[in-house]
Amino acid sequence: MTTPLPARPCSADERLMTICPERVFYVGLLGTPAVRQLGSVTVYAAFDAPVRLRLGDGPWVTTSLAVVPAYAPHQVACDGRHIGVLGIEPDTVAAHGWPAALQAQSSHTAFTDHPDHPTLLRRLHTLHEHLLREPCLQLPAAALDQWLWGECLPTPAHDPRIARVLQGLRAQPHERWSADDAAALACLSFSRFLHLFKAEVGVPYRKLRTWKRARCLLSYANGNSTLTSVALDTGYPDSTHFSHSIRQVYGLKPRDILAGSRRLRVLVA
Repeated sequence: MTTPLPARPCSADERLMTICPERVFYVGLLGTPAVRQLGSVTVYAAFDAPVRLRLGDGPWVTTSLAVVPAYAPHQVACDGRHIGVLGIEPDTVAAHGWPAALQAQSSHTAFTDHPDHPTLLRRLHTLHEHLLREPCLQLPAAALDQWLWGECLPTPAHDPRIARVLQGLRAQPHERWSADDAAALACLSFSRFLHLFKAEVGVPYRKLRTWKRARCLLSYANGNSTLTSVALDTGYPDSTHFSHSIRQVYGLKPRDILAGSRRLRVLVA
């Protein structure tokens, strides 16, 4: 059983993305991505047509809403031109605070069928319509959570030393935060920091830093900067490293992402 598909498709003039350090909401073109590994818990929502999802080497599943755990390799496709995507940074939500509709965040399988999914799908469509009516609205995480869940999702109580590092990564993801830099900020030895970071956050430091840096690209999606400029602005040492990393994360070349975002309205909170 799959969630019902809302009837109203969206047009090219209705493409938008709102970004804050903790959440991303996007309605726009999907393109033809290869395998992607996003560091967010990712919700794919049907707008023009049902979503087809494949997790790892598993079978393709057709649905109107799917939830993919963070860092899970997957492919997504859609016969329509547009798709909705909600990304939630897992380091910003307490383990006990995930809504039932997002249970896949703690599993290794995609989550494509839950009684709460039709409600979440409707709310994503309603949020999109609200943002279209308010062309300059920039929603922080708390406001997005209120729209979708009726309350703010609880934040985790990380060790204060690790919390300082996480805050730095969120505030300045483009900076070249080496593990040595992060350990110094946490006032820990290198080995102790790496161990404590993984225990607190659930993923190695380097893996999270790679994701936060790749996530920076979203803020440049509809800009006029060259790829080289974007690579340097987002903290990559060169355009080759930039292109390789972006393709690993998003399953698309950076130039294809930017080309498909020319008519996208980007709101950065």
